[in-house]
Amino acid sequence: MAQGQPIRHNKRLVRMLRLFRHIRFVGQPVTYRRNRVVLHPDGPDFFQALFSAIRSAERYILLEYYLIRSDATGAAFAAELLDAHRRGVQVFLIYDYIGCVETPSAYFRDLARHGVRLVSFNVPSFKRGIHWFDKRDHRKMAIIDGRQAFLGGFNIGDEYAGLVSSPLRFRDVGFSIVGNAVHELERIFAETWQMERDAPPPIPADGGGAGTRRPGRANVIIVSGGPHHRSSYIRSAFLAAITSASESVLVVTPYFVPGPRIIRSLLRAVRRGVRVRILLSAKSDVPLMRLVGRSYYTALLKGGIEICELEREVLHAKVMLIDGERTVIGSANLDQRSFHRNFEINGIIDNTSFGRQIALMLEQDFRDSRVVTLADHERRGKLPQILEKLVNLFAWFL
Repeated sequence: MAQGQPIRHNKRLVRMLRLFRHIRFVGQPVTYRRNRVVLHPDGPDFFQALFSAIRSAERYILLEYYLIRSDATGAAFAAELLDAHRRGVQVFLIYDYIGCVETPSAYFRDLARHGVRLVSFNVPSFKRGIHWFDKRDHRKMAIIDGRQAFLGGFNIGDEYAGLVSSPLRFRDVGFSIVGNAVHELERIFAETWQMERDAPPPIPADGGGAGTRRPGRANVIIVSGGPHHRSSYIRSAFLAAITSASESVLVVTPYFVPGPRIIRSLLRAVRRGVRVRILLSAKSDVPLMRLVGRSYYTALLKGGIEICELEREVLHAKVMLIDGERTVIGSANLDQRSFHRNFEINGIIDNTSFGRQIALMLEQDFRDSRVVTLADHERRGKLPQILEKLVNLFAWFL
C-alpha cells in the first residue's frame, strides 16, 4: 500500500496541473482559503439553517433566487424577511421574472410595501433585443451581513423544503460558507443588481468582516457564469474538474444535456482508469429534458460509464465530486442552458472532510436508485428512441 502512494500523488499532481492550466482560460479565478463550509443535505436542514441565519442578521441580507413560491415555505420566507426589516436590517432581493411568473404579484408588492428592496430580473422588454428574453437568473444565493452565505440548488418552495409527499418532493442539496469567499459572492450580487438597476445596492461599505477571520480549512473557488461572458465559465469549470480526476468522478444532475465536450471528457476519464458514475432523475419536472438525457445513455454505457436513476423523489441536486476530495456544487446543471443562457453560481470546494460528507450522502442516493444497464436501455422500444432523437434536435433551446 505504501509503495502505491507516491504513484497516486504523482497522478494527482499531473491532474491538478491540467486543472490549473485549463481553468486559467476562465479569468484566473481566486482561491479563497480557510473558509468554513457546511453541507445541508436536505430541505428541512437547509431551510432551518437559512431561516436561523436570517434571524441572526444585524445589518443587511442579500438574496438572489430563480423561483419563489407563495406557498407555506414562501410565506415563512417572506415573514422572516419582514421581521428582519422591522429590526432595522436592510433586505435586498433579486428574483427572476420568468421563474416567478406563477407567483402572485401581490407577494412581491407586499414585500416592497414593507421595505424590502426588490429587483425583478429580466422583465420582458425590447430594449435589450429579442435574444435577451431567453436569459434567466438561475442562481440560488443568500448572504447574511457579509459573513455567511447559502448556496446550492434550493429554490423557495414546499417541494424543496420537504413539505410535500415523496413522489413530488425534490431531492436537493445546499451548503453554507463562512469566510473570505463571501466577499466574492457579494461582488457578484452587486454586479447583477447594477445590471438591472443601473446603480449598485446601497450595502454598508465596511461589509460584515468575513475577511478578518479564518473560520475553517476549506479552500473555495467561486465560479459565476452568465450570457454576458464571452465563453462559458461554468462549462470550463466542469471540464477542468473532470480533467483533473485521477480516481473517480461522481456526477449528480437533474437535467443532462452536456454537449460533446463534456461527453468526450467523461469518456477520456474512463479510458485513463477513472471510475465515472452519473446519477440522473427517473422522473422529471421537465419530461423533455429526461428524453434528451437518455439519448446519451448508449454512448456513455458503451464507454464504461455507470448510470443510475433516482426514483423515490424528483432529483434537483447539482453536484460533481472529484477523487472524493474536490466538490463542484451550486445552481448549474450539466446542460446547455446553464452553460450559455443562465446566470449561475457554483462553488468549487477543495476540502477532504467536506468531500467525505458529499461521498457518504451520494452513496446513499446511488444505493436508493435503479442501475441502468445497456441491455435494459436498448430494450426501451422504437417510440422512445424516435422521440429522443427528435427532442435532441432542439436540446440547445430547452
